[in-house]
Amino acid sequence: MKIALIGYGKMGKAIEAIAQNRGHEIVLRIDINSPQLLEKEHLQQADVAIEFTTPETAYHNILKCFAANVPVVCGTTGWLEKLPAVKAQCLEQHQAFLYASNFSVGVNIFFELNRRLAELMAPQGAYNVSMVEIHHTQKKDAPSGTAITLAEQILEKQPAKTGWVNETTQDPALLGIVSERTDPAPGTHIIQYDSPIDSITITHTAHSREGFAAGAVTAAEWLKGKKGIFSMKDVLSL
Repeated sequence: MKIALIGYGKMGKAIEAIAQNRGHEIVLRIDINSPQLLEKEHLQQADVAIEFTTPETAYHNILKCFAANVPVVCGTTGWLEKLPAVKAQCLEQHQAFLYASNFSVGVNIFFELNRRLAELMAPQGAYNVSMVEIHHTQKKDAPSGTAITLAEQILEKQPAKTGWVNETTQDPALLGIVSERTDPAPGTHIIQYDSPIDSITITHTAHSREGFAAGAVTAAEWLKGKKGIFSMKDVLSL
């Protein structure tokens, strides 16, 4: 494939290395210093775009790709208030869009474990669920997009929880998420159910960015030639 990288930071460079190892060609490397490349005549060189930028720029980057008829794989977090608008534009313009808060195969399996555990624990009123997420100090959003996905799954399966807060809480109706920022830390997510007699904990710990980058390339390979709105559940048949 011919790939446009929108965002050429640490993640973009990790994606580049894996894509090239798989025989793909990087035809565009777009960052803050080359915004002129984010135009139709340049984007149309690519079979697919992989977008890892900032919450402030992701929405417009995605729409630029739609205008150029280029499928988009997006891993930027912190902008999801505009996700419904992106999905509407994708369907209206007959484009292809795949968003994931985390592209790691392991994390997406962890999502399925989290959903099932939340379902099993819902009738067990003696247990209270909480979350801790740990990332490097350069991470721009808190809680992480992965943590928000995990929280939304828990809220869906546990009617007693009505929302989440980014702090510890004694309110039984709220899910507390603690965000820690320390280096080096590619990403750890811990879900814990506590009762007076025992605790149940599930944890995912990333050892490097490679899992995220490899998953993004896999998603791009899968998305090429398709139309519609997709997620890693589709890619991995979960």
